[in-house]
Amino acid sequence: MTRVDFYVLADSTVERRLEFACRLAQKAQHMGTRIYIAVDDEAQAKQMDQQLWSFRPESFVPHDCEGEAPLQSLVSIGFGEDCGDHHELLINLKSTIPDYFSRFERLAEIVCQEDEVLTQTREHFTFYRHRGYPIHSHDMRS
Repeated sequence: MTRVDFYVLADSTVERRLEFACRLAQKAQHMGTRIYIAVDDEAQAKQMDQQLWSFRPESFVPHDCEGEAPLQSLVSIGFGEDCGDHHELLINLKSTIPDYFSRFERLAEIVCQEDEVLTQTREHFTFYRHRGYPIHSHDMRS
């Protein structure tokens, strides 16, 4: 069964949410984990693509982005209905829960203090809880 982790940030900006997703992806990548970052659309994919290249001045996270030639990286960004052959870690930045979420070993939901994101992630939490998924919360506010 998919393990669900909620990371609750103190920040209220979506940019900090993306930055945290980059740090999480980088950490998982260093451990050899394959990561799929799900976003809502192509514009959000491009924004995440740029973040992965520039979130740390001294490093970047090699990745594939849906709609571009694949590099066979451990990290992929996608906005479609298919996550390919990924099954290890899903970082969900979508406003909805992807249909394919349950094929992953782990799922990360990143919560920032922006009203729309709070509403969406609360709905996601309720969905997972009612279906019996193991949920772990990580309060990053302190």
